[in-house]
Order: sequence, then C-alpha cells, then structure tokens
Amino acid sequence: MASSFLADLRRRLDPILPARMRAGAAIVPVVRLSGAIGMARPFNPGLTFAGISRTLDRAFAVKGAKAVALVINSPGGAPVQSHLIYRRIRLLADEKKIPVIAFVEDVAASGGYMLACAADEIVADPFSIVGSIGVVSAGFGFDRVIDKLGIDRRVYTAGTRKVMLDPFQPEKAEDIERLKAIQQDIHAAFSGLVKQRRGDVLTGDDDTLFSGEFWAAPQAQELGLVDSIGEVRSFLRARYGEKVLTPVIEQRAGFFSRRLPGLSALGGDAAGAAGAGFAQSLAAQAEERALWGRFGL
Repeated sequence: MASSFLADLRRRLDPILPARMRAGAAIVPVVRLSGAIGMARPFNPGLTFAGISRTLDRAFAVKGAKAVALVINSPGGAPVQSHLIYRRIRLLADEKKIPVIAFVEDVAASGGYMLACAADEIVADPFSIVGSIGVVSAGFGFDRVIDKLGIDRRVYTAGTRKVMLDPFQPEKAEDIERLKAIQQDIHAAFSGLVKQRRGDVLTGDDDTLFSGEFWAAPQAQELGLVDSIGEVRSFLRARYGEKVLTPVIEQRAGFFSRRLPGLSALGGDAAGAAGAGFAQSLAAQAEERALWGRFGL
C-alpha cells in the first residue's frame, strides 16, 4: 500500500519537478572542447588546461550522471596542453567511475584526437575529419624582414643554444636537427597513448595510422580510430532514452583573467618588446588559421 501511494505521489509530482529530478530521466552532462589547443591570444582564450579544468570538474560532479559527453571540434595545437586535458579527463573518469563518450564535430585531429582518446567511446559525424596523429612545428622567419626595415635587434644570452630557432635569426642546420629529434620523442609518446587507449580496436598498421594522415569518419571507423557514426543528441537518446537530459557545462572565463601574449615581456625597451609581441601574435593567428585550413575549415 505504502509503495503504491509513493508511486502515485511521484507520478503526480513529476510534471512540476525540475527536469533532472523526474522519474526515468537519465543525465549526461556535455562539455564542449572547441578550438586550437594552447593558442591563447587577445579576445580568444583558446582551449587550455587552465581554462577547461574546472568545467570538467563540474561535469563529473553532476549527481546521478550516467556518462559525460565531450563534444570535440579541434585541429590540435600544443601537445602538453592536449595531454594535460586528456589526463584530467581520465583521472576524473576513473575517480568517479563514469564512462566518457566523445562526439566529433568538424574535426578531431592531432591534439584534438588525443582529447577524443580520453573517452571510452568515440562517435563521429559522417563528414568529420579524424586523425593526423603526428607532430608538427610551424612558424615564420622574420630575419629578412627586419633587415629590410633596418631594425637592429639586440639579444644577449647566457647559453649558446638559448636562442635556438629564434624567428628573428636565420635557421641553423643543428637547430633543425635538434627540433626533429624532440618531435620524434613526442610522436612516439603520442602513438603509444593511442595504442594504449585504442589498441584493441585498431586495424590499420603503424605506418598508416601514425603517418600524420587524416581521414573522413567512415574510413577512420574502418581503421579503428572511431567506434561509430552519429551525433550527440540522437546517440544519447538511443542509448539512455528519449527523456535523457544533456545539460551543457559552460566554461567560465572572465575577460580580465585572459593573459595577453607579449605583454609579460614589456620592460625597459617597451616599444621593442611590444613590437615583437605584436609580430608573434600575428604569427600565432596565422598558425591557428593554418591549422584549421589544413582540414578545409
């Protein structure tokens, strides 16, 4: 009798209860991981560990969550920032014992794919671009520009390699060789991470998977880089029911908390430092645009 009464009471109260408290409503908080990773600049905080870590904490703290959904749209970026975000997701998932599902939008490439590997399952749109498991270092050389402009740049160091790959100086063969050796180490670590997370389902050989090539989602699925084709809303409804709730956990970032690249360098020669910072900011914007452009975006 008591159980019958309580069931009837719950049924009557259901329409006026908050959605997350209604009977039969599964909750899957959603976190968006969008943008180039680690490329913060004025008016664009980028995707960084510092910027997203609290958002992830809040998502995994949602009471009764059946899973956490990551909506990923990133062409990659800084390897360390990518790995820090990846590690935070895995630590929270293991601590809370909550499964993670990644949903790829336009692209999950390079560091963006590393973020997807933090999930237990990867779902992509049929038109998504996936892969680019490799390491790249790109920049611009300004040495001939400052020569033409008649600018005299003065740099004083302690340490013979302190200005290695300085964009305002000509390239040196030994610097390029050193950079490539570092890239090989990072590439090996990245490949190992993918094998650790996806090893049971990968079907492609190492030369194919880790060449830096990228694929549309259906072929990526054949290679084992993606588990299924779909999109977040319909996929979660099919798995958790039509009443599934998908609250988006927004990133909280105040305008004045954003660091402006180049400003920290201002010192005695403020005009020169500001000019160098401005040039580097333009280079960073061009580099980010090139990251997206590589995938036709």
